[in-house]
Amino acid sequence: MISEQAWADAELIWDFHQMHHQPRPCSVAVGLGSHDLGVADTTVDLYRRGMAPLIVFTGATSPTTRARMPRGEAVHYRERALELGVPPEDVLVEPNARNTGENIRLTRALLEGAGRPIESVLLISKPYEERRAYATARKLWPEVEVICASTSMTFTQYVDSIGDPKLVIDMLIGALQRLTLYPAQGFLIAMAVPKAVTEASARLLAQGFTSRLVDAQAP
Repeated sequence: MISEQAWADAELIWDFHQMHHQPRPCSVAVGLGSHDLGVADTTVDLYRRGMAPLIVFTGATSPTTRARMPRGEAVHYRERALELGVPPEDVLVEPNARNTGENIRLTRALLEGAGRPIESVLLISKPYEERRAYATARKLWPEVEVICASTSMTFTQYVDSIGDPKLVIDMLIGALQRLTLYPAQGFLIAMAVPKAVTEASARLLAQGFTSRLVDAQAP
């Protein structure tokens, strides 16, 4: 059972992870691969709304997606987009990325190789990955403007969709840890974390929401 305080702390961190950008037309929409096909659906919705003339889906497989998406995250995302009526020529696939940094670097290389000039990127991720995706893109693709987007849903709705409150809170804490650790490793830009968010994270860590943490000493 998740306590009322823990739930409130998780909601605070959930809100912090989102950039609260207003979508606007960009050069390309980039959907970051994951277990969540909702990322593909949201990317297609933004494409249909005229927010980007071109879609790139990026992602290989991971231990959490290999069984569900054996052909790779980006390939399954593209298949979903075609099912939803997006013309094949408007959907590119980057099938090799295995982390957020590779998502950005390899997508950038793909578009440069295709001769597509990019001034702005509409970056679509899971809701709790927006801020880290933004910080990664600003570090690795600094010359473009980055607008973040995700499926519009509350923390409660997301928990209901996953069916495991502890796992979701663990993922929120893991994403926050990476946001604070990775700037020193050159993976993303540093972003200020409000004191209230840090305190909420400390309370949740003390309660054992730790399964998605990385080794702070790892390179």
